[in-house]
Amino acid sequence: MPELPDVEGFRRVLAEHTGEPIASVSVLDPGVLRGVTARRLRTALRGRRFEEPHRHGKWLLAPAQGPVVLLHFGMTGSLTWHRPDEPRHRHDRVVWKLPDGELRYRDMRKLQGVRLAATAQEADETLETLGPDALNLSRDDLAATLSAHRGRLKTTLTDQAVIAGLGNLLADEICWRARINPLRPARDLTAPDLTTLHRAMRRVLHDSIKAARVPPRRTWLTGARDTPAPTCPRCGTPLESRRLSGRRTVWCPHCQPDGA
Repeated sequence: MPELPDVEGFRRVLAEHTGEPIASVSVLDPGVLRGVTARRLRTALRGRRFEEPHRHGKWLLAPAQGPVVLLHFGMTGSLTWHRPDEPRHRHDRVVWKLPDGELRYRDMRKLQGVRLAATAQEADETLETLGPDALNLSRDDLAATLSAHRGRLKTTLTDQAVIAGLGNLLADEICWRARINPLRPARDLTAPDLTTLHRAMRRVLHDSIKAARVPPRRTWLTGARDTPAPTCPRCGTPLESRRLSGRRTVWCPHCQPDGA
């Protein structure tokens, strides 16, 4: 599932092609369009140039000299660059043709998709229910945010209306790095807990952004959680897991005690 680091990677792909004229827009599957028709998307963008894109949480915003394309990648989406002669994938849904190649929005499950805002203000209004971007969250902001919520830490961290950008893998990795049980009430964290959690979040995000994903390294929880008999990469204790708000949550009972 694309999370903040993945979307930052997609932003970099798009940023490499800013200023190039959009020759055409091909909507191969209108099932990924949200609130816009294929005809309107083509008409609004043809001949314009993408300007510097930016990301908020899991959303990618691509201004195009007036209108703004908003991309959300759901569970299986991506944005990639291809040569014009490269065969298209069966899950390519929208293609922007530029002078030297194509930007392709690919998504198997089509849970989210492509939107179009007429102006930057309209784009901002579309995202106004989101919380602050996780990458820009200070320690004090994180403390204030968590103290205002009764829910469990994992649920709060992955609520996009609270903090934008953290998904299942990131939240579990951050909690594991901070040695804090993800089932603890968010507002019960102590001042030292909050400092440790914030440091872990910054470290995990920066390392993941470099890899353009949450990397499944052997020294990370992410690299151990899906093995047949997962054990903690730090202490070797068998990992525990349970469903929390529909998500599989994984933690180490030795490194992260006091779960509910």
